[in-house]
Amino acid sequence: MDKKDYCPGVIQKLFGRFSYDTRNLLVPCSHPKLVTFYRAALIITRVRLIAIIFAVLTPMWIALDVAYFPVHIWSKLAVGRIVVSAGFIVLSMLYRRSDNIWHAYIALATMFFIPSLFFLYSYSIFAAVEGEMTGVAVSMVTGYAFLPFVMAAGLSVFPLTVLEGAVFTLPALCVEIISAMSGDNVLIHGSQLGLVWLFVLIASVSILAGMSQLHYLIEITLKSAHDPLTGAFNRASGEELLEKYYEMARRNQSPLLLLFIDLDNFKSVNDQYGHEQGDEVLFRAARSIIRSTRKEDLLIRWGGEEFLLVMPYAFEVGYEGLQKRLFAHGMGVRPDGTPLTASMGIAELTKDRVGALAELVAIADARMYRAKNSGKNSICYGDEDESIQSGLISRPQQIHSLKQQA
Repeated sequence: MDKKDYCPGVIQKLFGRFSYDTRNLLVPCSHPKLVTFYRAALIITRVRLIAIIFAVLTPMWIALDVAYFPVHIWSKLAVGRIVVSAGFIVLSMLYRRSDNIWHAYIALATMFFIPSLFFLYSYSIFAAVEGEMTGVAVSMVTGYAFLPFVMAAGLSVFPLTVLEGAVFTLPALCVEIISAMSGDNVLIHGSQLGLVWLFVLIASVSILAGMSQLHYLIEITLKSAHDPLTGAFNRASGEELLEKYYEMARRNQSPLLLLFIDLDNFKSVNDQYGHEQGDEVLFRAARSIIRSTRKEDLLIRWGGEEFLLVMPYAFEVGYEGLQKRLFAHGMGVRPDGTPLTASMGIAELTKDRVGALAELVAIADARMYRAKNSGKNSICYGDEDESIQSGLISRPQQIHSLKQQA
């Protein structure tokens, strides 16, 4: 797929000078859709796992509080721990099957918000009884002070960009600064500025670790999801994304258009000029299609010389606007310099009133064959004879394509 930048204006100004690959590690807005889906699912899975662990461990700590703190202290801490454990239990049940990145953000923010509140709650308890504790109790209090550092270190298990890591570090950083500015800190005596600096260092290392995970995830996802020859999605990953688009369109009652594309007389290219030339023709055709699509469109190599173009909301521009955009760059040229043409079939979710994704794909496929049987270089958008339009790739487009290849 093409590497365009879709970041908002402010972020584009700040990070626009960086390369596309570097920007993917700094900000999330230009991530490919499949990466976003996989990353969201991974973040949610890890949040839920951590929530389950802390839901169990948090109340178990009450036994240590009882052993070393007076009743008026441990009883209050126990209430807070029970509430925190309940919060983690609720969090562990959220978004079980979601791959929505905003759900992942909410889950991750909640995971950091819960212990931040508990830190402030426990800090207020210890501040009220300063001077009453000695010995092991003081060491126990010191352990509570390290909660923000544990939160910062926890970022390292999530594949986050630098911007996301900085944002999710803020709750823990704020509570650390609050404790440092509140006078004599009963949790840890010494240089509070040094503690804040140590927190920033730990958070920075965690963000770098998360960025390394993200880089690995992006590389693996893109290499496994895309056809190495054309740059389009391979069929396995494409079908997965297509199913998500279909479900979203059904849920939102929004248009979803499929364009089944079959390159005309492609076998003759391989037979006359060899498979290397055939691969070059495929590559140029896919590149021409991708150049004409929007960032939300998906091009899937369905098999051989067949492609499936998935276009949400595309029906709003009408057939005329759709054709102008798709054929603005032609389809490339054959090795002999003649224009490459294609037969295409269109199916649309709301217009064709389909009840299943397989039916929608089958309609687009059948219409593509109608276009091919009508003389090729055609597009079919219905079941009537007048729904076939021929002569899509014309001589001017051939000249344009040749100039593009020069």
